[in-house]
Amino acid sequence: MAIDVATAVEDFWIARKHGEFFPRAYYDQLTSDDAYRIQLALIDRRVAAGEGQIGWKVGLTSKAIQNQFGFHEPIFACVLETQPSGHVFGSTELINPGIETELCVRLAHGLEGTVSMAQVREAIDVVQPSFEIIETRGDPRQMMLVLADNGQARSVVAGAPVRLTPDLALDKVSAHIDINGQEMATGLGSAVLDNPLNSVLWLARKLGQYDRCLRPKDIVMTGSFVRQFPLASGDVAVAEFSGIGRVETGISKA
Repeated sequence: MAIDVATAVEDFWIARKHGEFFPRAYYDQLTSDDAYRIQLALIDRRVAAGEGQIGWKVGLTSKAIQNQFGFHEPIFACVLETQPSGHVFGSTELINPGIETELCVRLAHGLEGTVSMAQVREAIDVVQPSFEIIETRGDPRQMMLVLADNGQARSVVAGAPVRLTPDLALDKVSAHIDINGQEMATGLGSAVLDNPLNSVLWLARKLGQYDRCLRPKDIVMTGSFVRQFPLASGDVAVAEFSGIGRVETGISKA
């Protein structure tokens, strides 16, 4: 069944106001193109209502995440909020939250359409150790609804920035994640589309299909080194990225 995107956007917007992020009438009904168009239209409405889009995320970039969700290609979504390392979220602030362990890059120059790896490196100002804070706001098996609902994005917690120097190979960076002092996983940057910079390259090209581009000062979350982990009240998560730095976040006790 063909979807009228304008009608779908209105339906999603009204449902969101009532705390329903995955309208049941759209289960198994959307193509990925439908979902992206709904996502971008909803973000435009949110920005018009006072929020600010400050960048983008690229998700499902590693085999671990793709296998976790059963969806085997990258996706994009929008970033609307960042917090500094050490930020603690309120115990009831998030909806079924989790974390992804990522490198965040900030652009000095815009990028548009088909670009080269050299252009991507030239455009990047700094790299930051980061957690993406995600929310599971509906059935994760409904991937097109996940995508329409901005790809689980909620917030970004970012550590101190470092320059992307010529000798800093992001595919060689290792990340170690602990939750409550227990080591949960270790991953390499090469797990993210072989190199996190490939996420930026992919994103610039993909956004061009929707008449969007990467702007100066945009941040890009490049994708998780390891699988997604849930966070509960009282949890503290720490990630150490070799050659980059440390990031920490948590949720207060109920």
